[in-house]
Amino acid sequence: MSPTFRGGEILGIRIPTVFVENDATRCAGCGEPIVGTPFRVTLLDIVPGEAAPSWAIGAAINPGPHQFHAVAEHFRSWARRRDYLFCRLSDVREIMRPIAVPGERPRWGLCDGNHRDAHELVPA
Repeated sequence: MSPTFRGGEILGIRIPTVFVENDATRCAGCGEPIVGTPFRVTLLDIVPGEAAPSWAIGAAINPGPHQFHAVAEHFRSWARRRDYLFCRLSDVREIMRPIAVPGERPRWGLCDGNHRDAHELVPA
């Protein structure tokens, strides 16, 4: 089946209309096309700020959703490139919680929030 509509004309000019796109969603971890449904991860804080961040300053973290192959290492490589830390007690899930890490420069850890123990942050 051709990806264009055949036979469409206006004033004798053939107008092909694409109804199937040939571009693919790419994995944020490896950059390769994702066949099928991507695994989406959203970074959501459970405690919102008292006021929305100014558009002039921008948000500290892009909440996503970010799309990956359904392989945990693809998410971790993406997080590693952004210098995020990863909680050893968590798994990669659809919703990850950002954790502000105290220090000289702003740094973030990511956790699924499914444990009650203290976070054990390691490089992603």
